[in-house]
Amino acid sequence: MSETHPPKAYKNQDFLGGAEARPLRLLAEFLEPKQRFSQHGINNTVVMFGSARIQTDEEAQKACDSIRQRLAQSDGKAPHLEQALRIAERRATLSAMYDDTREIARRLTEWSLSLDESSRIVICSGGGPGIMEAANRGAQDAGGVSVGLNISLPFEQEPNPYIPPPLSFEFHYFFMRKFWFAYLCRAVVVFPGGFGTLDEMAELVTLAQTGKLQKQIPIVLYNRQYWDEVLNLQALVDWGMISSSDLDLFTWCNTPDEAVGCLTNVLNGS
Repeated sequence: MSETHPPKAYKNQDFLGGAEARPLRLLAEFLEPKQRFSQHGINNTVVMFGSARIQTDEEAQKACDSIRQRLAQSDGKAPHLEQALRIAERRATLSAMYDDTREIARRLTEWSLSLDESSRIVICSGGGPGIMEAANRGAQDAGGVSVGLNISLPFEQEPNPYIPPPLSFEFHYFFMRKFWFAYLCRAVVVFPGGFGTLDEMAELVTLAQTGKLQKQIPIVLYNRQYWDEVLNLQALVDWGMISSSDLDLFTWCNTPDEAVGCLTNVLNGS
């Protein structure tokens, strides 16, 4: 074709990156993952939400030691470091969640691999570090595949290395990413996390409460001490904002045995 021809619209990067093409970009974030999920036979997932900030015990202790060293060098004149150390030490108490997530993902994947291929359930995470990494890592430990739905952020959340490349996704739009969390979801495990975890959990709880999901999904809140401090669900009942029966949407678990037992029992019967 002559160089004098203008580019076709679907090859015009200036157009595709502009405001007028936003509907096309949204559609692409629906159709391209749909095609890949179909190609790899991914029909059902167990979604694991949780903080990117939760580290392995070794990493958490190194972070605490680094702050202690800086604090010692400051001759006690750095109150901001004292506060940072208190937070780091408390966050380090959650490092067991990394191992628990990895163990739950491993055991669920092993269980799933024993099922008929058409019934298999794949671990799905948000694709980043922390709890997300542990979920994908646990599936890899068991010799299974898993899904990572990463999101492009200003601070560049990198996909963790335990996601099989064909099932590693990069989203621009949060709501399209959350659509794919929900669309294939058969169960959810929510580990300690921050705003992102709360947002993702609230989306699925709302869909479950309003009957927008094809099947009722178990929603496991992991580490009751954390969630009882962060979420006062009973207050929502007491103020009449939700029904008391809405609390039945949740199951609280504190150990991998409890979580795996709860999930396999429900998923076996669905």
